[in-house]
Amino acid sequence: MKLQVLDKAEISPLVEALMEDYRVVAPHAKGSKFTFETVTDPADLRLDYDTTILPPKKVLQPTKDRLATFTMGEIPQIEDVLEVTPTVVFGTHTCDLKGIQLLDEVFSRDFDDTKYTAQRKETFLISIECLSPCDENAFCKDMGTMTANEGFDLHLTELDDVYVVDAGTEAGEELLAKYGSAREATEAEKQELNQKLGAKWPKFNYKLNFEAAKLPAMLEASFNHPIWDDMGERCLACGSCTTVCPTCYCFNVADEVDMLLTQGTRERYWDSCQLEEFAAVAGGENFREGRAARQRHRLMRKGKYIYEKFDELGCVGCGRCVRTCVAKISIVESFNTIYNGRK
Repeated sequence: MKLQVLDKAEISPLVEALMEDYRVVAPHAKGSKFTFETVTDPADLRLDYDTTILPPKKVLQPTKDRLATFTMGEIPQIEDVLEVTPTVVFGTHTCDLKGIQLLDEVFSRDFDDTKYTAQRKETFLISIECLSPCDENAFCKDMGTMTANEGFDLHLTELDDVYVVDAGTEAGEELLAKYGSAREATEAEKQELNQKLGAKWPKFNYKLNFEAAKLPAMLEASFNHPIWDDMGERCLACGSCTTVCPTCYCFNVADEVDMLLTQGTRERYWDSCQLEEFAAVAGGENFREGRAARQRHRLMRKGKYIYEKFDELGCVGCGRCVRTCVAKISIVESFNTIYNGRK
C-alpha cells in the first residue's frame, strides 16, 4: 500500500466511525498519568501521551478473566467461557507493539491459548511513532523498539498538520478504506516524513553500556553475582514491576464457589514472580523464597530465559518497571552493574 495521509481533524471522525463496529481502546488522561480505556468520546483520546500506567496487553490478557462456569450436582456441568469483542487498540507505542508480538508467540507457539488467540484474531492494532523519548526511564533504543516496521495493522507518524499512515496488513488497509478519509501522501509529505524520522534518532540515548544482544550470555555467567543480594535487600516484594511490564504473562487460576456450593466460576488473574507465595508448593517448600532469588529470576526472564524459549528478549525498554518501583531498583542500572563487573 502507498503511504496515506490523514488530516489531524480526521482522527476523531475515524475513531467515531470505528466505534460503530468495534470496541476502541486508546490512551486517556487519568490525572497526570495516562491509561488505556474504552473510548466513549473521541475527544478524550490522547495521542500526545507519554506512556501509560499499564500496557495495552490488558486488552488481550485481562487482569481478571473468566475461563469457565460450573454447577455442582450428581453430574457436574462445566461450560467454557469464550467471549470475544471486536476491538481496535488505537495509539499503541512501538515498545508496547513489540510486547504484544512476544505475547502472540507465548500464547500460540507450543500451546494455543484459546482465550488469548480468539481475542487476538479480532483485535486490530493502530500504532503511533514516538518522535521523542516518552520518559526519562525508557531505553527502547537499546532494545530495538523505538520504531517498528511490522506488528501493526496501521501505523501513524505525526507531521505538522497530518498523520502519515502506513498499512502493515490487508486488514489495516481495509479499516482505513472503510472508516477513514485518507489521501495519498505527496512527495513533499514523504520528504518531511523522512526528515522527521531522521531527526528522531539522535533524540534517543543509549542507556545500556553494552549491546542488548549480549544479555543472554552475560546473565548466564552472572547467576551468583552479588547484585542479587543487594537487590533483594532493597526489594519490597510488592510485584509492581511485573504488573506494569508489557511482556510478563504469568497468571494464577482460582475457583470461586457460591455459599451453597452449587455453582461457581473458574477465573485466571495476573500473578507475579516477585510475590513470596508465587513459587510455593505443597509441603511448605518454596523454590524462590528469598527476594534476591526472585529479583534474579525476573531479570533472567527478561534477558535470558524468554530469549532461549522464544528467540526474543523479554524486555522492550519501556521503563515502566523503573518508574514504578518504590525501592528505586532500575533494570538498566542492574544490567550495567553486572556488565561492568562490580557490585
